[in-house]
Amino acid sequence: MQPVGTVAQLWRFPVKSMAGESLERADVIPTGVIGDRLWAVRDEEKKCVTGGKRIPALMTCRARFLSEPAPDAMGDRVPPVAIALPDGTELSSDRPDVHARLSDFLGRAVTLCPRRRADERAHYRAPRATKADFRQQFGLGPNEPIPDFSMFPTAVLIQLSRYATPPGSYFDAYELHILTTASLAELARRAPAADFAPLRFRPNLLVDTGTGTATGFAEADWCGGTLSAGELRSRIEIPTVRCSMTMRPQPGLAADPGVLAGLVEHAQRLAGVYARVERPGVVRLGDPVAVETAGRARVGGWVKASARSIRRLALRASAAVMPDE
Repeated sequence: MQPVGTVAQLWRFPVKSMAGESLERADVIPTGVIGDRLWAVRDEEKKCVTGGKRIPALMTCRARFLSEPAPDAMGDRVPPVAIALPDGTELSSDRPDVHARLSDFLGRAVTLCPRRRADERAHYRAPRATKADFRQQFGLGPNEPIPDFSMFPTAVLIQLSRYATPPGSYFDAYELHILTTASLAELARRAPAADFAPLRFRPNLLVDTGTGTATGFAEADWCGGTLSAGELRSRIEIPTVRCSMTMRPQPGLAADPGVLAGLVEHAQRLAGVYARVERPGVVRLGDPVAVETAGRARVGGWVKASARSIRRLALRASAAVMPDE
């Protein structure tokens, strides 16, 4: 294991796409940080779980738990949350009018839903994808190509084509998101006019690489390897493709289109990495972080590159037949 830094920030986000809670210690189980994204908003018109990509106003709210969630909290066992609206109004999820109040604020009919079991597939179904919707979610310009998702494993791509989130969770794709100060510093160096604040990227773990040797877009080189922090050991899976949420306003941060523009121009829309939990455990602020990178055999690398090329062609073909509206 190569030391790369220390844990600078720990976060969980009780409600998908809302600002969350800063932690001094994170209890990480196989499904992620306890309490992370146990609630989400469901768009009742589209009949699907939704988030800040489709409803940016969600990002201007902040959520906190009213009691500590159990590791296996699901359905009625998920504890209530308090949601602070931008004007300071606070709504509790256990109030009978919470759905109507959120609907009024968001300007559409929504329901606040606790996480449900993975076998409740209908709850997690995705709406029909359209080019217009896709361009809105990723902040694409009129002539900008669709982002490259070929780094995603085929099974994950198939799952995300059918479901708004992986059944049994409200994560976008994976249970952990990790970001380094090295990447933020590199983005700031290349696009100095933009504000690359860590919370624009919603990491569970922010790694301060100032005490290590990592520079540039450090975590991109960790994919396929393992990361240890405190008792946690995780497998770094793929880079995180960034969407329009990075430039949206949220508590303490103004809208900044330069953030997404900088990501597109200088980082191929990538910042941070997704990870799977290999060994659960407690992580605390200040814990040392170390990484063991994967050995890259020439044949294995060629096979992986070929698989990505095939997936890229399939994704382009799928985008070509996607309806406009």
